[in-house]
Amino acid sequence: MFRNILFALLFSLSSLAFAADKIDINTADSATIAESMKGVGEAKAAAIVKYRKKNGPFKSIDDLMQVKGIGEKTVEANRDILSVGTVK
Repeated sequence: MFRNILFALLFSLSSLAFAADKIDINTADSATIAESMKGVGEAKAAAIVKYRKKNGPFKSIDDLMQVKGIGEKTVEANRDILSVGTVK
């Protein structure tokens, strides 16, 4: 029983640490974006990176909706794991 409690505690702590790491959409590569974002595969992730290279850094998470194929539902489903870092 003690082992089960210890396992549950360690699992919950590791989940908290993982949840605290946000994906910076201004620096993440397409593989990281595709792996991390719900509803975003390789093609949409590549489109995000391409848009960023062409138009400069995203100023807000909502700017993702400017990328073809990324809509409000996708942004809302991923808002809690995304960041835009420091935009100059």
